[in-house]
Amino acid sequence: MAALVESLRRLAAGRDQVTVVFERAPRGPIEAGAVSVLHAPSPGRDAADDEIVRLLEADQDPGGLTVVTSDRELAGRARALGAAVEPARAFRRRIE
Repeated sequence: MAALVESLRRLAAGRDQVTVVFERAPRGPIEAGAVSVLHAPSPGRDAADDEIVRLLEADQDPGGLTVVTSDRELAGRARALGAAVEPARAFRRRIE
C-alpha cells in the first residue's frame, strides 16, 4: 500500500487530486501528501469497488474523473456514471 501511495504522490505533484481506495485500512500510517487514501467502510466482496462508485455518484462532475481498474464490472459501472477508465496495467507502466 505504501509503495503504491508513494508512486501516486509522485504522479500527483502539480496535478489535480489523486485518490486511492483500498479494500481495507492500512495497518500503519502512510505519508500520503497530496494523495487521498481511503478504504472501504466495511469488509466484503467488491467493497472498494462500491466505495469508488459511491464517490463517483457523489461527485458533481464524474466525467472529469478517471478510474484505474482492471475489473470489468467496475469499469462498466464507472463508465455508466460518465467517468473515464484506464486499465491498471497501462497505469502501472506509466507510474513506474
